[in-house]
Amino acid sequence: MRIFIAGATGVIGRRLVPLLVADGHEVTALSRRSQVAGVTTVRGDVYDAAALREVVAAARPDVVMHQLTDLTSRDFAANGRIRREGTRNLVDAALAAGVRRVISQSVAWAYEPGETPADESTPLDLHADDENRRGMVEAVATLESVTAEAPEWVVLRYGMLYGPDTWYTKGALMADLARSGQLPATADVTSFLHVQDAASAAAAALTWPSGLVNVVDDEPAPATTWLPAFAQSVGAPAPSDPQPTSRTPWARGATNTYAHSLRWSPAYPTWRTGFLA
Repeated sequence: MRIFIAGATGVIGRRLVPLLVADGHEVTALSRRSQVAGVTTVRGDVYDAAALREVVAAARPDVVMHQLTDLTSRDFAANGRIRREGTRNLVDAALAAGVRRVISQSVAWAYEPGETPADESTPLDLHADDENRRGMVEAVATLESVTAEAPEWVVLRYGMLYGPDTWYTKGALMADLARSGQLPATADVTSFLHVQDAASAAAAALTWPSGLVNVVDDEPAPATTWLPAFAQSVGAPAPSDPQPTSRTPWARGATNTYAHSLRWSPAYPTWRTGFLA
């Protein structure tokens, strides 16, 4: 296949591109600055809609992949803009070029409150009381609905990424917080995902049926359970005994039952071994 990927230099994109090349695909990578080794790189900006249409049309892709984020500086407003405006421009360019399949990166923690891990039928938390969360979920909903305008589409609802180049690894943000005692062991449930498993799912999604897919590991867990293992893996002290707290209602984790039915399984089935790896 001919694949056009936006976000090829990101944490997932850097691992996804070699997988696609190894599978024999012809890859064109969109980049504002960096050359992507081993594939055709085109200069462009996802916010320049006219130029984006030109480079997508010139690439003649069968599939457009959206792996764009803007979280390097923890600018959540910028990340929301990519989800809204960047997705709109990228999908418009794909449709104008006659592309049939679009695959986009989303998240697995935008679901409405509930008692058990969410599956893909669970509604998004569009009526959240917290304004910041509501804005994030609205941007996610926009990304997903725009992606679904393609004749064939897959939205990958990734779990919390960990591993090299993420916030959850040695020397990164969450490790620093754990070492300083600022990462609390609460009852909130997280579904994690190793970054290499995120890349493998994106490659597999080339042949998946249209729809939403939770791409998470097999073990959603509260911070009271996973934080001690994470702290050990990054050389941080064990968290102090947690104070009894109620779980944030939306912090429920997500299930990967559907992804397993598509014959995808994470190489790191649980954070218990993944953190140490």
